[in-house]
This record gives sequence, structure tokens and C-alpha cells, in this order.
Amino acid sequence: MGMKILITNDDGVSSEGLRILAQKMGALGEVYVVAPDRERSAAAHSLTLHRPLRVEEVSPKVYAVDGTPVDCINLAVFGILKARPQLVVSGINKGPNLGEDVVYSGTVSAAFEATFLGIPAFAISLASRSNFKYGVAANFALKMARYIMQVGLPEGTFLNINVPNLEEDEIRSYKITRQGKRVFGESVVEEVDPRGKKYYWIGGDEQRFQEIEGTDFYAVANHYISITPLRVDLTNHSAVKELEGWKL
Repeated sequence: MGMKILITNDDGVSSEGLRILAQKMGALGEVYVVAPDRERSAAAHSLTLHRPLRVEEVSPKVYAVDGTPVDCINLAVFGILKARPQLVVSGINKGPNLGEDVVYSGTVSAAFEATFLGIPAFAISLASRSNFKYGVAANFALKMARYIMQVGLPEGTFLNINVPNLEEDEIRSYKITRQGKRVFGESVVEEVDPRGKKYYWIGGDEQRFQEIEGTDFYAVANHYISITPLRVDLTNHSAVKELEGWKL
């Protein structure tokens, strides 16, 4: 059967993007899907420790977990699969994961967790909120997966890929990018319910970004696929020497 590939996401096991991605990855080997049983967007690197997790095999080699994307990686590697996968692909996310999104994204965190466990991984997202062109992103995911299996990834590194929601011939190419920066506005909306009590929505504003060349935002806005290498070592190595000079 060739290589063993694990697919997950944070949009839930019934997501169309997940289904199309899994079908496409079948060209490379044996595909297993282990994904949340419902949407877990913005779950970040959350791991469920306060209750048991339940798993349902909803179809052959497709498992729904009542937990987070990070839970799914751990359960797949240590419980569900009989052998470690050679690759983890997280997505296709319905919506971008750009700039500061990587801190909150369950899709990105699943790839992060796989890298923790020593498994090559990447996250892939479609930069749109509607009319998703999943096929374009799935084609690029397959191309990336093939390449990673040939050349590998730098140690402790995974990829965060964002694909413009365009037709194949409208995408100019790809760029290797760094995290961009959002322009934060009024991101909390306050309302009043029928009983007169206040409630709040987080993320209520139209989000904008700083137009800085070389960033993920800039690449996608200019019709390029963005590939940002991220690392699991969060140490700011350039600051270590400076902090060593502190006298507390």
C-alpha cells in the first residue's frame, strides 16, 4: 500500500475540504482520517486531559473524535493506527491561517503536534470564507506531500500553507514566506440579549493586514500560494545573549 498518511483538521470529520484532501492523498498510499466530530476552530494547541475521549469509526479508516485536533494526532499515533504514519496533513481549512492565526488555529496545531512526535507534517488552508475551491488546494497538497517524502523537512520544522481561493491558472506560483501582521481593530462586539443582559462576540471586525512584502498575507493577496516554515522550538535564540546580560 505504500506510505501511511494521517489526515486531520479543525473543521470536523464531515468537512468537504477534509474529504477532498483525503481522496487526493490516496494517490500516495494508505490514508487514515482521524478528525474532530465537530468544528473545533481556534482550539489552538488544546489537549483534553479532564475527561475520557470517545472515538467512532464512521467509515473504513475514518474516525471521529470528540476532542481537539491535537487530541486526534495523539489518539491516532498512540491508539488507533497500528504503525506510525510517515506524513501528517492537516486541512484543508475553510478559511486562511495567516499571521497571528497560527497561534489560535487547531489546523496548524495538529501539524505542530505531529512535528513534536517526529512525524513530517504540514497544514493547508484555503484563504476564503465562501465558494471554496478545494480541488486547487488539494492538488498543491499532493505535490507538497510528494516533495516532502523525497527530500524531508528541516528538523523540528513544519509548514503552514495558505492557498488563494482562485482557479489553478489564476495562481501565479508559490512563495516561501514569514508570518505577517494583522491590523487589529474593534475585535469584540458587545450586544444585549432579549432579557437585557450583555453578551460578546470575539473577532467581530473586518480584519486587515500590514502590507509587508515577504509575508504570508502579502503573498496570498498577490495571488501566490504562501508556504511558511514554522518550528516547534519557540525559543527566541537571538534574545538569549541579551538576557544573559541582565542583572536581576
